[in-house]
Amino acid sequence: MTHTGSAETEIRAAARHVGRRGFLTVTGAAAALAFTTHLPSTAHAAAALDPRAVTRDPFTLGVASGDPLPDSVVLWTRLAPEPLAPDGGLPARPVLVQWELALDRNFRRVAARGHADAQPEFHHTLHIEPRRLRPATDYWYRFRVGRWISPVGRTRTAPAADADPASLRFGVASCQRYDHGYFTAFAHLAAETDLDAVLHLGDYLYEYPVDSAGGARRHTDRVLPEALNRETTTLADYRLRYALYRTDPDLRDAHAAHPWIVTWDDHETENNYAGGIPETSPDGQPSEEFLIRRAAAYRAYWENMPLRSPQRPEGPDLRLYRRLHYGRLAQLDVLDTRQYRDNQASGDGWKLPTPESADPARTMTGAAQERWLLDGWRSSRAVWNLLPQQVVFAHRRNRVEGPWPLSMDAWDGYPAARERLLEGARTHGVQNLVVLTGDTHVHYGFDLTRVPEDPASQVVGVELVTTSISSGGDGAARPANWQTLRDANPRLRFYDGRRGYLLISLDERQLRADFRTVPAVTTPGAPVTTAASFVTEAGSPGLRPV
Repeated sequence: MTHTGSAETEIRAAARHVGRRGFLTVTGAAAALAFTTHLPSTAHAAAALDPRAVTRDPFTLGVASGDPLPDSVVLWTRLAPEPLAPDGGLPARPVLVQWELALDRNFRRVAARGHADAQPEFHHTLHIEPRRLRPATDYWYRFRVGRWISPVGRTRTAPAADADPASLRFGVASCQRYDHGYFTAFAHLAAETDLDAVLHLGDYLYEYPVDSAGGARRHTDRVLPEALNRETTTLADYRLRYALYRTDPDLRDAHAAHPWIVTWDDHETENNYAGGIPETSPDGQPSEEFLIRRAAAYRAYWENMPLRSPQRPEGPDLRLYRRLHYGRLAQLDVLDTRQYRDNQASGDGWKLPTPESADPARTMTGAAQERWLLDGWRSSRAVWNLLPQQVVFAHRRNRVEGPWPLSMDAWDGYPAARERLLEGARTHGVQNLVVLTGDTHVHYGFDLTRVPEDPASQVVGVELVTTSISSGGDGAARPANWQTLRDANPRLRFYDGRRGYLLISLDERQLRADFRTVPAVTTPGAPVTTAASFVTEAGSPGLRPV
């Protein structure tokens, strides 16, 4: 078992020594929170566990792949014979794992193989990055420990940088609260054919307590550990929560079926946190305690996601924003709108705009990420520029007549930052901008206008918001505020409040969005349907129903 309690005791002592001012520097944060005494070390490494000593299936949490490049993709698994035990059912010793990557499901044409130690310091997770793969190619992969063989996963590399793929197809998902219902939508997403990747836009887990029956799932075949029935704050808490989510077979199937490109929102750490500021900060100031919690959350996130080594965290910092290319057809600029943002104005929530919210210095992304995005747009040669991110980008009103409160947690609460991005897109000639969003637990389709508050101004892009997988319970096709939002927002082209996911298909001429929904998540096995489909044409932005 990893000594997470001891590690966090040391971290808290270091935090008190560094102090708040030092904590807010990268150097101070890394020094105080790097968990360096609990990272793998050859100097005092524990002897490896004989794989033959693993007497129960260690692959209970499945396999995953992610972040495709033309010549590489990340392969992930975690060893956990007892997934809901603090140590996963393994001693605090490395375990040798073999891996294989093949061009066929039966592994007759092996393309790459190797072995690596699953280290206890990383909760026996593995992040394998095979190289020299073929671009735009399907591969199958698996892991082996002793006599145990993992489930087989399917993945796909990205097209070559100079390729002109005829088409691309992505799934888009977010917000899966375990105790609000079953992950039925993931079962259907797993069955979707020919996806290049799944884009997961945050709220992979929720930090709130989960009771012994699994909330709305009402388990009758098992009793969940009492340790789940509290809010996540420690490394052990977050690790256990990821294990619970990965016990869901539909989530495991979706991971195994397609490579994933992930980013977080707030609940992977704490609801509506902003940078180093917790939700409940009475004075809107960072705190050492919260950055300790953030360090634990970020480390557990990296351990459990198919992310590359550059995304490995340093204390409370993890550079998650990154750029992926799919030939000359699509550029994906994956954003992180949590780690670097200013605190929400006016105490958060839906509030009337104030001089604070309108402050031109306010940022959603932080200055470095904003420059990185605009530089990427300047050099982009892609037909489509996709922006996977977390919170609603379009201007959104929740009443027909003013004065209009706005969501201080969304881009409406950071209008100057949004204006800088829109101006940058215009300056750099980004004609086919598609913002992809999660967070709201509903499907939205928006036209984006040059002046967000003026629906009559020029349409410069579209925003596609995917609903939740389960968060919010069953939902309804027309929530109580459906007509109000349609009347109040002339550029809102679609609104549906059921659970599900989004499919986007694109070629040189157009991008198509299919809003997929299930009628219920509080009972398993619901069917999936396409609630609506829209297209936006290259060079002529705006959503048009199919």
